[in-house]
Amino acid sequence: MFEGAAVVRLENGSGRCAGRVEVKHQGQWGTVCGYSWDMTDAAVVCKQLGCGSALEAPKYGHFGPGSGPIWMFNVRCRGTESALSDCTHNGWGQHNCDHGWDAGVTCSEFTGFRLVNGSTACEGRVEIHVLGTWGSLCASHWDVLDAHVLCRHLDCGFAESIPRGGPFGRGTGPVWRDSFHCDGTEAHLGQCPVTALGASPCSHENNAAVICSAGSASLRLVGGGSRCDGRVEIFQHGTWGRVLDDQWDMQEASVVCRQLRCGEAETAYNPPKPQRGTGPVGLRGVRCAGHEANLTLCNTSLPESVLAAGIAEDVGVVCWGSRQVRLVNGPGRCAGRVEIYYQGSWGTICDDSWDLPDATVVCHQLGCGGAVKAVGSAHFGEGSGQIWLDAVNCSGAEAALWDCPAGSWGQHDCGHKEDAGVDCSEFMALRLENSDGCSGRLQVFYNGTWGSVCSNSMTLKTVSLACKELGCRDRGILETRLPYGRASGPGWLDRVECGERNSSFWQCPSAPWDPQSCDDLRDEAHITCTGSVLLQG
Repeated sequence: MFEGAAVVRLENGSGRCAGRVEVKHQGQWGTVCGYSWDMTDAAVVCKQLGCGSALEAPKYGHFGPGSGPIWMFNVRCRGTESALSDCTHNGWGQHNCDHGWDAGVTCSEFTGFRLVNGSTACEGRVEIHVLGTWGSLCASHWDVLDAHVLCRHLDCGFAESIPRGGPFGRGTGPVWRDSFHCDGTEAHLGQCPVTALGASPCSHENNAAVICSAGSASLRLVGGGSRCDGRVEIFQHGTWGRVLDDQWDMQEASVVCRQLRCGEAETAYNPPKPQRGTGPVGLRGVRCAGHEANLTLCNTSLPESVLAAGIAEDVGVVCWGSRQVRLVNGPGRCAGRVEIYYQGSWGTICDDSWDLPDATVVCHQLGCGGAVKAVGSAHFGEGSGQIWLDAVNCSGAEAALWDCPAGSWGQHDCGHKEDAGVDCSEFMALRLENSDGCSGRLQVFYNGTWGSVCSNSMTLKTVSLACKELGCRDRGILETRLPYGRASGPGWLDRVECGERNSSFWQCPSAPWDPQSCDDLRDEAHITCTGSVLLQG
């Protein structure tokens, strides 16, 4: 930040990288009006604070109303500025705003990602820069969807493999225990849900790593629901171009899917008009035998007479690797109605014969631990669209739900009132055991059971994030006059130590999950939430 730029800070958020935007001008702190406030403006604030990229740009007093002057109005940043005060605005203190419009920012705590010790820039041990410190990432929950997101963010194509066993050497800094839960479509890891609560210690022998496709990523699929379905584009001469053909079929689609490491081809198609491309054409006319390793190895030099005989249109593919599973309409990431992405659309599963082994496969596939409960009868609400599978009969050991014996895709005798759902062991929730919900014994739901949180090492930052998670004001106090005696039920967590880098209770480091974490009533955390009422914006 060059000299003369106004200092900026974020207030009333969950840490120094989220909150209401405040600017210091003429020795006095003031706010920024949310009129015209957008992600470009937020990105400049995050950059100025060294807080990574912008995730949200809330306005209308999302982080509560400030006080004092409203220094900036009608802010319009280009995104290249070093400081917010470099952006154009109506002039210091010139506005027709009130504090109900105060602008806010939520930044990613992760300020950098890199791959180290590989033979190229597109392979190596994963390192993450967190508020000034580079550290390795624990591999315990690292999966190929997380790796795809990182490879794409680094302009390295897609993830070819995530080798285990430390092939890229040991790191020297900290080992971050954060678990990313990406669905593969995010622009960078900072956009993925993150948890660290209850994670076991991790050593440099268990560092996350990835080998990205790098230069071989000369193809991509756009407009689909995954990286393995959509309209085909090819990278040539420094730009992405459309692929057009008049006889596109499964032979060409097979080559595309193989080149992208997306498994077998399921469908070759010409996208409908709304999904067609508008940019430059990279390839017009292609004929494959189906066994080629790369689309450019097919016959792409068709005679003009052949090209003129047909109408070349945009082409698309659906590959086997596009299949996904998700849980929707539940209380969290690891509980909800089961839905499968197949043939380019999401659909549900019928609850006929739906049981715990089936649910176990779903939970394992999503990195949500084991299954606590398999539910039917649209327990998490009725879905819409296709019912993709019926009579699913997993052993529990399958890698994916579609590996289980079941009826044919789309064949069923069910209605959406029979949609299946699951509760997984990694579904977590927080509560305060008392009538008003904002004071009492702090409890966490894990592995299907409510249990206590112990107070050892608990700081006011931890209490504050617990209160915010519960929607119970923005601060709290840890009660100390507690009864003697033995605790009833499990004591799930101890040494929850939220720090400056944590913006959510679930991201805070702690001792590993253990039902015997605290067995004395005096060790249980009792808190009372105080401070300002949280505003939802």
